[in-house]
Amino acid sequence: MSHDYSTIAREVLEHLGGRDNLEQAAHCVTRLRLALKDPSRVNGSALNQVDLVKGSFFTGGLFQVVIGPGEVEKVYAALRELTGLAAATIADVKKKGADKTNAMQRLVRVFSDVFMPILPALIIAGLLMGVNNLMGAKGMFIEGQTLLQAYPNLDGLWSLINLMANTSFVFLPALVGWSAAKRFGGSEILGIVLGLMLVHPDLLNAWNYGKAVAGLDGQSLPYFDIFGWFQIEKVGYQGQILPILMAAYVMSVIEKWLRARVPNAIQLLVVPITTIVVTGVLALAIIGPVTRHLGILITEGMVTLFDLAPMVGGALFGLLYAPLVITGMHHMFLAVDLQLISTQGGTFIWPMIVMSNLAQGSAALAVFYTSRNARDKSMASTSAISAYFGITEPAMFGVNLRFKFPFYAALLGSALGSVFLSLNKVQASAIGVGGLPGFISIVPQSIAVFVTGMVIAMVVPFVLTCGLSMKIVRPGYRVA
Repeated sequence: MSHDYSTIAREVLEHLGGRDNLEQAAHCVTRLRLALKDPSRVNGSALNQVDLVKGSFFTGGLFQVVIGPGEVEKVYAALRELTGLAAATIADVKKKGADKTNAMQRLVRVFSDVFMPILPALIIAGLLMGVNNLMGAKGMFIEGQTLLQAYPNLDGLWSLINLMANTSFVFLPALVGWSAAKRFGGSEILGIVLGLMLVHPDLLNAWNYGKAVAGLDGQSLPYFDIFGWFQIEKVGYQGQILPILMAAYVMSVIEKWLRARVPNAIQLLVVPITTIVVTGVLALAIIGPVTRHLGILITEGMVTLFDLAPMVGGALFGLLYAPLVITGMHHMFLAVDLQLISTQGGTFIWPMIVMSNLAQGSAALAVFYTSRNARDKSMASTSAISAYFGITEPAMFGVNLRFKFPFYAALLGSALGSVFLSLNKVQASAIGVGGLPGFISIVPQSIAVFVTGMVIAMVVPFVLTCGLSMKIVRPGYRVA
């Protein structure tokens, strides 16, 4: 179905209050992110009736219009052509709305700005790791054997896929260093160098840190001995987030301070080497050890909560994750997932995120099944498919929140599915596609339990939404 994107952009702009109310615009995977002079001038009800618009809301100092994957880029291009606005990144637009946000929103925005650009690399790595886990899982396809044992010729392919899968996680600090330096205003190449330095092969591998501390297998902690009076742990930070995130921030502050004071003629000689040396010493001597232990405390706290009260933890997460998506605060969980994978070998958070996404998709699918309105049916069907593959904004804003009960039904389905997973201690070995293909990233012995959780999260909201529509007389729904 073709759309007139110029007309859609013109109608969107009109209901936003006109060109003079629009300061800056960018887009993410599903939404237009807009900095407005006066959000009160927006005609929300009219805006939500525009073709392709699935919902709109104001949060984090920005007005956001949900369009959907693929289409949002075309509407954005038409809007820029219509208004003459220069291309802008999400970070640029967020700076415009920064004075309208509180401290927590600004912190969440930092996590979002840093992790969203590297998310495709993490998802690809997670899927490949999942494929590798399936190939190496005993009894998954052949009783009492792995595929590698049954077909030794697959060993080369397994090793190649394993190399590809591990790359993003082994060099994760380099990815975060690049993205964080860009976010904090530092040199991206120095961010990469700093990240690579934290995973240098001369450093003790982070995964062997625990053995070295405990003195297992004859290992002990190595140190840099500085002039005989100061020692720095010779330990790497593979797969860890907090050390490089904080180090990149400190690096950017130091670099910007130097650039403002060092003469232009010698900046290239003085600024990079001073920045890297000072930040490198701080990262290995102070920032790394402190943030490593902070990360351990955070993950141990999460693990303890779900060990002591798995029903409570699962129910709360299932109920609250979708509302957190509305506010944008869900981006913080990516850092927790990566920390859990690094320190615990798997994450129990990400599987529950899948439950929430599937529940929202099924609630939207139920609206498609029960609705008589052609526009609602079209929006519900495409939004449900999107949610089933991990992108829930179109389903939430375009369908479920509009009719309210489907959203509540999805929260209940998500909570029940999450409780089931929590009670059975289901974990993912990596981050993958947060929808139907999600089982690929699950630890092989838990796949059957995970699929059962998927069924719970999908069936409950669908049945509840369909059941309610058959008991009440409501425009747009059919009644039994």
